[in-house]
Amino acid sequence: MVLLLLFSKHYVDGACRVEGCTDPSRCLLSKDARSCKCAVGFYDDLCDKDAQMKIACTKDYISVRAVEDFFTYHKVPADSLHLPNKSCRAHKEVIDDVTFYVAKITKDQYLPCGGKPLEKNFTHISYSLSLLSDPQVFGNIIRDPIIKLEFTCVYPYIRRVSLPFPVVPFSSETVMRVDELDATIQMMLFTDETYLSAFTSAPTIELRDKVYVELTVTEPADFFLLRVNECWATQTPEPNATEGSYHSLLLNGCVNDPTVSFLNVTVDQSGFNGQSSSVRYSFEMFRFTSEPNELYLHCTVQLCEPDDLLSCTPVCHTISKREAVRPNPALGLLSYGPIKIEMKEQLKSSVLTTVVVPVATVWTVGFFLVLFIIVVKAGTRRLAPPTRR
Repeated sequence: MVLLLLFSKHYVDGACRVEGCTDPSRCLLSKDARSCKCAVGFYDDLCDKDAQMKIACTKDYISVRAVEDFFTYHKVPADSLHLPNKSCRAHKEVIDDVTFYVAKITKDQYLPCGGKPLEKNFTHISYSLSLLSDPQVFGNIIRDPIIKLEFTCVYPYIRRVSLPFPVVPFSSETVMRVDELDATIQMMLFTDETYLSAFTSAPTIELRDKVYVELTVTEPADFFLLRVNECWATQTPEPNATEGSYHSLLLNGCVNDPTVSFLNVTVDQSGFNGQSSSVRYSFEMFRFTSEPNELYLHCTVQLCEPDDLLSCTPVCHTISKREAVRPNPALGLLSYGPIKIEMKEQLKSSVLTTVVVPVATVWTVGFFLVLFIIVVKAGTRRLAPPTRR
């Protein structure tokens, strides 16, 4: 999901009757109250007609449009409208039985069509363009005003991330360029609840031991809110593999395994889902019923603006109206593994000992018993008196 901010204005005063200028949201009086002009997006003598201006800022294109009647009122034909580069022209387009004049470009066409140099800071990137009309020349004079619509699309620093596997050191980390900006998210496993020592190789963990997971936005640090939407385990590196077993840990940002617990990062920084730039949780180690005795951990994540705490925090157990109508965000995928399961051999050895030792004892006792019988018989024969004939 691409969030956007829009700013537009047009340099067209048009005819405006002062006596009819009573609504300041549509009509603006001069300081001396002798003249007036229509507010942005309105036109006609009473400024009571809506130009239906719309600026669309999507991940694939930028466009601006207004109803045909707005331009007709100002005597501006469609073929006179263009972006700063006159080769990038506007065109007519019918939408829901209404005719609009539309100028639309892709991101790749932005600079060739005369877009202003990109304005970038640590959190946003801005695209600014102008839609202009050619002056209507009559002989050597121009009587009608020139239309100029200026608009800006401001894209927040929300990223889609994807992780190649494996990663060395042992963690999930990726940097993906979107709209000239970068975001880095990392997933790591730690040895204990202090989160001081991360595993540097494929971890081996015993059944029922705690597995400590941390996902964090490393760049920019401590700015965006991080929400983990889903986490699940598979027996293969592929997160959507159809073969092998699958087990869900988190679903829709909420606990989906009874052993999962969210943990604080520090006393002042929450590690709960969607409340800071880091999320920490733990679960008890398990294994699948079939081999191999290892698993891979996968999580989908989402970045939120700092002031978007309400929609970034998952609502568990109940579904609020805000959560129910929330549009599908762009999700990043991180994978970690393999996590190997340490299978204890003590139980198996004790069983073998229990079985083998008695059997060996039986054979030993039997051997000595047979030997004793043989010796007794031999002694009896020697001590017996000779038989007389």
